[in-house]
Amino acid sequence: MFYVDLFSSLARHKVDYLLIGGLAVSLHGVERATMDVDITVAMNTGNLSALIEAAKELKLSPVLPVPLDSLGNLELLRQWRKERHLEAFALRTPDLAGVTVNVLLFPPVEFAGMASRAEVLKVANTAIQVVSIDDLIALKKAVGRPIDLTDIEHLQRIKKQ
Repeated sequence: MFYVDLFSSLARHKVDYLLIGGLAVSLHGVERATMDVDITVAMNTGNLSALIEAAKELKLSPVLPVPLDSLGNLELLRQWRKERHLEAFALRTPDLAGVTVNVLLFPPVEFAGMASRAEVLKVANTAIQVVSIDDLIALKKAVGRPIDLTDIEHLQRIKKQ
């Protein structure tokens, strides 16, 4: 299964990542259908190099017409963010149409803080680093799309339980 393979590869390559987005919402207990995997990573060259190696192992390729190694160039990513408003670097798998891995490059919540509050959930004997409910709510508030507002309501309800 692609999702388990992805998280296994991230672990093997020692990528410092957090699962965010719809799949994280689902793992926290909200019934939510999504095909995409949204992650954020520690933005340093060593970690980005590890992410690139995991992506190569899984045969992931950028959705944008740029080389995969662009993901390892922090200066270029900052430039794209400033000039092109690039928030996420999307990768697609050749095997599953419509499935993308979206790497949120510069999250509105500090990565180190989120990592310290993250939960480790096991799926098919694979550990997945999942952002906490509070941080997931903060991320979703920053985006504010209708689906995010709905997710926030559900997450707040789960948090109260």
